[in-house]
Amino acid sequence: MGEARGYDQGTPCWADYWARDRRAAMDFYGAVLGWEFDEGPPETGYYTTASVGGKVAAGLFQPQESDAPVTWGVYLASDDVDATARAVTEAGGRLVMGPTDVMAEGRMLLATDPAGAVFGAWQAGRHRGFQLVDQPGAVAWTELATRDAETARSFYARVFGVEISPPMAADFDYTTIRVDGRDVAGVRGVGSDEPEDTALGWGTVFAVPATDDALDIVTGRCGVVVRAAENSPYGRLATCRDPQGGQFSLVGPNTGE
Repeated sequence: MGEARGYDQGTPCWADYWARDRRAAMDFYGAVLGWEFDEGPPETGYYTTASVGGKVAAGLFQPQESDAPVTWGVYLASDDVDATARAVTEAGGRLVMGPTDVMAEGRMLLATDPAGAVFGAWQAGRHRGFQLVDQPGAVAWTELATRDAETARSFYARVFGVEISPPMAADFDYTTIRVDGRDVAGVRGVGSDEPEDTALGWGTVFAVPATDDALDIVTGRCGVVVRAAENSPYGRLATCRDPQGGQFSLVGPNTGE
């Protein structure tokens, strides 16, 4: 996709990292993904944007609440956040924050779906969202892992008016969220046969020039490889955990081809 300009409702349009230590997160992800940073003023809580080649790719911030989770947050585009808020509650979700204005940047909310997965909705103002996707250092894909995939699919379809694809395979509970016929995100059903500590919720996959080289940086910076790199139809995929406990995935070109 390359440079991104605008986002239709229901499309993942932004991701940010909820850090225990924002500066430590900047050091780690700057090394792994080649990011440059722009720290916001005090009134924004020093909200920091990460860029690749001058194009904004993600955000980082440090919540004031000591019990806030360390995680990557995913935001879906909304044409009208107030209408989205009403739809969330009507569909069985719960509002966590907002709707609220973020200065002139846009209007947002945080919510949970019926299974408890946290997500954001973003109505663009001056900030449209990702300026770069599917390029090294940028988000390449987002997906929801849930133990109640059927309910999740119904929820997001109702709240955002998106389509849900047919299952990819009879023995693999994976479908995509579609907007105008395009696959924009995934929904993966986590079965009872998977470990209890399987990471649930919305997750991010970042593109890198070479997955194995990026994993060397991850481990060299005290991160952990949760799922070793494997070639796939979509590229060489691996899942990692950063030193603060946030989980993310990496994808680069397949090797040995």
